[in-house]
Amino acid sequence: MNWTLIITLLFVLLFIRIFWAHVKANNAHTEAFKRLAPKDKLAVLKECLLNNPTETNLQNLADFLKATGTDLDVQSYKPLMERQLALADKKENLDQWDKLYIEQCAWIDQIQPIEFTEAKAARDDGDTETYISRSLEGVSRLYSDQAIENALEQLEPEYPKAKALLSSYTELVNACNESKADDKSLEALRKKRDAWVEDLLTVEKPE
Repeated sequence: MNWTLIITLLFVLLFIRIFWAHVKANNAHTEAFKRLAPKDKLAVLKECLLNNPTETNLQNLADFLKATGTDLDVQSYKPLMERQLALADKKENLDQWDKLYIEQCAWIDQIQPIEFTEAKAARDDGDTETYISRSLEGVSRLYSDQAIENALEQLEPEYPKAKALLSSYTELVNACNESKADDKSLEALRKKRDAWVEDLLTVEKPE
């Protein structure tokens, strides 16, 4: 069982949870949504599309990307949407769900969190502290195992703790693969994931 699938199905990423109560899944035009920072808007739009594959959510994301000058053919997500809808009433096909969510998460992660753009700007300005914190925030908004692992590897030269985070993430993936699908086991995974995210966002200061 893939780690990304369990995380996506059971709970939202840490930052998304903060805003989810304020933004309706099919409406990117509410006042609450308009007040969000661009990086939070993007995170919400991606989460909406992943969890609720509608034409409206796809178009909302397309409109945002166009407005911010991001060149991505969002129509390429439609086949994934169609497969998700086809599987919606087939809960027993876990292998198919697993494969689909891996593909969906890889597609979503093509749209890089804006936190990484902020991190690069900080690095160019010589602000290592902000570079590290924004990079870690960006990692918390990724979905696929590969994207998370790559981002942590890239951060290692400036932030030694990234190596330990990568190692603990690998342990989480292994725990997920070996886990049963009963409520108790899934709850244990959720707690491990929450602890990992908390550790991720706790920035170590250089000694």
